[in-house]
Amino acid sequence: MKSGVPLVPNFAAVRDHWLGGSHSTPADRELAEQIMVCIPYLPYVVRSQRAFLRRAAQYLVETGVRQFVDLGSGLPTAGNVHEVVQKLDPEGRVVYVDSDPAVVSEGRAMIADSVNTAFVCADFLRPEAVLAAPELRALLDLDEPVAVFMIDVLHHISDSDNPAAVIAAYVDMMCPDSHVALSHLGQDEALIDGLAMFRRMYDTPPPTVHLRNSQQIADLLAGLDLVEPGIVPLPLWHHAPHADSDLDRKPDIFPGYAALGRKPAFP
Repeated sequence: MKSGVPLVPNFAAVRDHWLGGSHSTPADRELAEQIMVCIPYLPYVVRSQRAFLRRAAQYLVETGVRQFVDLGSGLPTAGNVHEVVQKLDPEGRVVYVDSDPAVVSEGRAMIADSVNTAFVCADFLRPEAVLAAPELRALLDLDEPVAVFMIDVLHHISDSDNPAAVIAAYVDMMCPDSHVALSHLGQDEALIDGLAMFRRMYDTPPPTVHLRNSQQIADLLAGLDLVEPGIVPLPLWHHAPHADSDLDRKPDIFPGYAALGRKPAFP
């Protein structure tokens, strides 16, 4: 690791560790282990969300989308958007967005050799600021379809921040045939119990989550046409089973949802 890396753990780096990346500190890995004591399946959930991201990116490229914005991206570790998109089409353009300056700085270093790829430091709850960022405007044409990814982020946003209005603002500023892809944790009792256990064991507030059911997720995507199969347990979206995973053998029990919405030509 680089010298001068802070000892305070960063959840973006914890997620990178669970995804098999190498951009984590001992403090990050210690936090990852503590969380796993209380919620052993959470790394699997994170990896499953990344697998959905890859499947959605591939689907969108195959349907003609060539511009992507990954909101709350964290570190662009192995198998991220630009790798999937540009393997299928080297002309595909990808913009990552994160509000943590340390994450953005490291992320920019990670994509330094990647063409048609940029990193914006911004709060994705401010759509106008994100879509007006010079790095994004230099790369994307909002008069052409854009796919906005909200993977593993919306369950960290409270209702008071009005995530439905945030999504609607992005959609309003994009042209027809643009898309919004999201994954979201469901109302899973095991996760709730695990977060409470983490607080008791380590006397530390766990990551804040706001769990939502499928109808609440549908409300977030109001006005968009849902791509088949609609809002489903995450592994069931263009399901790709893995023989080494018990949960993938019963994908309907997955504790979270995935969906892809398309902006229609006429409201």
